[in-house]
Amino acid sequence: MTNMFQGKNILVTGGTGSIGSGIVRKVLQCEPEVIRVLSNDENGLFNLEQELLGYPNLRFLVGDVKDKERLRKAIEGIDLVFHAAALKHVPLCEYNPFEAVKTNVIGTQNLIEVAMEVEVEKLITISTDKAVNPVNVMGATKLLAERLTISANYYKGERKTAFSCVRFGNVLDSRGSVVPLFIEQIAKGGPVTVTDPNMTRFVMSVTAAVDLVLKAATTAQGGEVFVLKMPALHVGDLAEVMIRELAPKYGHVPGSISVRITGKRQGEKDHEELLTEDEAVNAYETDGMFVISPEKNQKNKGTMAKRYTSNGGKLLSKTEIKEMLIANLPYFSEMAGAGE
Repeated sequence: MTNMFQGKNILVTGGTGSIGSGIVRKVLQCEPEVIRVLSNDENGLFNLEQELLGYPNLRFLVGDVKDKERLRKAIEGIDLVFHAAALKHVPLCEYNPFEAVKTNVIGTQNLIEVAMEVEVEKLITISTDKAVNPVNVMGATKLLAERLTISANYYKGERKTAFSCVRFGNVLDSRGSVVPLFIEQIAKGGPVTVTDPNMTRFVMSVTAAVDLVLKAATTAQGGEVFVLKMPALHVGDLAEVMIRELAPKYGHVPGSISVRITGKRQGEKDHEELLTEDEAVNAYETDGMFVISPEKNQKNKGTMAKRYTSNGGKLLSKTEIKEMLIANLPYFSEMAGAGE
């Protein structure tokens, strides 16, 4: 992996988000020539710049993927692009659909077109389980972003750029995710709001997600969708474990914190999918991921025969959820067992 990024000029869109900034931190360890961090979050850029002051090969660019001319400037001389910029909150996209299209669809098209103009080596679009059989605006726009990325391999003509996607589920402790929300609610003494305790979701840490994104980037040849493997859990079990473990830290008795069921939000599914049956026909399996090949059974090894859903297999037990939180969130290791 180090050889892949060493000496390279890299652009990360959405570079101040949880995944984007994780990519920046990880790739910095591989001695790239330069990393350009593009974001429309001025405060996020400032904070990341302060965190990484010791790296002279970082450039912080204020800009938006909706602005094609800005992208043209940002991508000059770039070898590799990680496209993590997106509107990702399901309810917000439901109520702001035109903005979701502008960022997730038109923004992706803008980036693909300027990437072709300068013939970057690879462009990797970060996608989501919401793009599989979408029932909401966010998922539909991310599905189209995937299709634009993959189909660019046909549209590019003789240009050398390889376009691929990486798809995964909910990232633990990412900005706006359920874990920081639950922590805030527990700290206040509750109630903890759960849409539906029987909902299931795929989960993984930022570190694991970033590592597999970079691994996918090193192997991408163009046209693949890399589907990262990850465990799944009941949302209700996650809430119970977090209350039990965190309540004492904030001076509360776990039993005093109630759980309020709010019901499914606009555009939400009961269960998520990472792979459809049709995609499984063209997928092969590796240790950390499934790879949907651009051609049917391109690699005849470990081919999947079924869809990959959050309720389709063994879910994490409450003990396993606790272990996962302790392993991936430093503050959980400080109070492990405090509520027992």
